[in-house]
Amino acid sequence: MTGKFEPQLASGVLMIRPVRFESNPMTAESNKFQGRSRATPQQQNAQAQVEFDALADQLRDAGIAVVVVNDTVEPHTPDSIFPNNWVSFHSDGRVVLYPMQAPNRRTERRLDIVERLGAEHGYVVRDIVDLSAHEQAGHFLEGTGSMVLDRANHMAYACLSSRTQLDPLADFAQRMDYDVMTFDAVDRNGVPIYHTNVLMNVGEQVAVICDAAIPNDKQRAAVLQRLRDTGHEVLSLSYDQLDGFAGNMLELRSGDGARVIAMSRQAYRSLDDRQLDRLQANGRIVCAAIDNIETSAGGSVRCMLAEIHLPKG
Repeated sequence: MTGKFEPQLASGVLMIRPVRFESNPMTAESNKFQGRSRATPQQQNAQAQVEFDALADQLRDAGIAVVVVNDTVEPHTPDSIFPNNWVSFHSDGRVVLYPMQAPNRRTERRLDIVERLGAEHGYVVRDIVDLSAHEQAGHFLEGTGSMVLDRANHMAYACLSSRTQLDPLADFAQRMDYDVMTFDAVDRNGVPIYHTNVLMNVGEQVAVICDAAIPNDKQRAAVLQRLRDTGHEVLSLSYDQLDGFAGNMLELRSGDGARVIAMSRQAYRSLDDRQLDRLQANGRIVCAAIDNIETSAGGSVRCMLAEIHLPKG
């Protein structure tokens, strides 16, 4: 599905290798998935580096172009391993920078990384769309964590939360020519889900979603109908699978044109045989063991990958 706007799948990703990874106290209130590790910060970081390297290697083996940039020791950015929250790259050469809720996440935004994509890797950056000024008004939109983008149809799905708010959403929609579908989503305890990419992913032909997490019947029906209207087969996830980060998968395209579906080992193990059969018929599954990253920081594989849709020079 190329769509009228741009291809849905990227063949390259940006990954930030951590140097001081740990569970971030500034994000704990809104992210109920994090802080379950009993390891020390030093142990969390050491294991995160091992898990990071293994995921990067597996993606390369599957034919994905992986650009790895090392984080810096200072300033301390414990969540830098999740670059998709501060930046997105688009096929028209635009780069979008996003407003972040936690102050210690705002310093993750690094223009030197954007410059290196051009200077060292041949990508073309034509313009930077900086939405970060919304932070001054206390309004936040954390990239492709807050929004799940159907790039082929320029549709952004967004569950509203303290990290995903209407003003920056409207700004993104106007400046990037996207339609936005907003809805409310909660975990099994009724707590708002902090990022949309925890509960859903839109691939080229298959979309996965924990639709049970959308309590409003009209909103849930509208989201499912929009997914079907845009040509997607919908695979529903349970709350147990949501808790296992099955919603936090990402579909990519290898250098030889095949689809690649990246997810964590925990996510893979949560899926049933029928779901796995459908996903494996859709593309090659890359399954990475990142248990420490998930339990410490409350994010999974998709959060670690900022798709590079930029054109090549």
